[in-house]
Amino acid sequence: MSITGWGWNSYFETFWQQGNRKSTVPARVVRQQREFWRVAGDFLECWASASGKLRLAADGGADWPAVGDWVAAEVHGKNTTAVIQEVLARRSKFVRKSPGKKVEEQVIAANVDTALLLSALDGDFNPRRVERYLAQCWESGARPVIVLNKADACDQAREKAAEMQRIAAGTAVCVVSARTGQGFGELEEFLCPGHTVVLLGSSGVGKSTMANRLLGQTVQDVQAVRDGDSRGRHTTTTRELFVLPGGALLMDTPGLREMQLWDADSGVAQVFGDIDLLAAKCRFGDCCHEAEPGCAVRAALSTGRLDPSRVENRRKLLREREFLRRKMDPQARKEEKQRIKEVHRQQRWRYRHDKFAG
Repeated sequence: MSITGWGWNSYFETFWQQGNRKSTVPARVVRQQREFWRVAGDFLECWASASGKLRLAADGGADWPAVGDWVAAEVHGKNTTAVIQEVLARRSKFVRKSPGKKVEEQVIAANVDTALLLSALDGDFNPRRVERYLAQCWESGARPVIVLNKADACDQAREKAAEMQRIAAGTAVCVVSARTGQGFGELEEFLCPGHTVVLLGSSGVGKSTMANRLLGQTVQDVQAVRDGDSRGRHTTTTRELFVLPGGALLMDTPGLREMQLWDADSGVAQVFGDIDLLAAKCRFGDCCHEAEPGCAVRAALSTGRLDPSRVENRRKLLREREFLRRKMDPQARKEEKQRIKEVHRQQRWRYRHDKFAG
């Protein structure tokens, strides 16, 4: 397959021409296994390792090659390992905080055109989780599409789709069954030749079944979900880029149970734009929407215009974003410590005042 079939276009060509890369050729990362990458382009597909210069510069963080990346690689011939010298500027990237305590950005998917956000219509139906994925998608630069899977196992698919539409913020919502093929015609407009699509969603929503249906063959193992809560087990263990029969490129990712936000300010604002518009009408500019008079958000909650769980989810994501900001920014940590000390000082003053007043 030619380089254009792997998604090369004028954006990457322009960037390539701006540098001096005579000893290298453009290649796309189509698979990753630990510190080796499978690359493809206008040459025989092969494995590649990172150059010493790249290892020093990237240090395993966000600049480390990820599936979907375009890289400058030295290709030495058949049955030899190529060397990745540089990761080209990404047109889009889907990132999260690395799992665990380490504060580091992790790229899940790079240069994605459309992100199919899978949510199951069974017992694991969760609009709040989709809001989290939407925030990351809007931040990434990829176009999100909400895909409600397992329509064959749900009698209220239409009602649940309407519920998802209310939080979709203009995003397309498709109802499908990866097991039977129901509704797959709705996905065709997103599967153009050379167009990169990523499947995102927690374990058990049917990503592997979806990938197998789109590819027309079994490439991913499928396991049954638990009866109690419809949650699944991780079946996809590597990130990989597949070529669909029509020429689109499909990226499958491991199930994500820990989906912490990373630098998603504009994404959160996009998802909760309706709440932000209401907040602009509050009497006080710094309204926390809790007990302040003249709060437009609380007024909408009292009339049923806003879903309380949606408002609480927004608060949760904003708190998570602020927590990460403090961990990364020493000045922000200092300011937060000062704020907490001031709160404690005021509490001690109130305690002494109330004690002597009594």
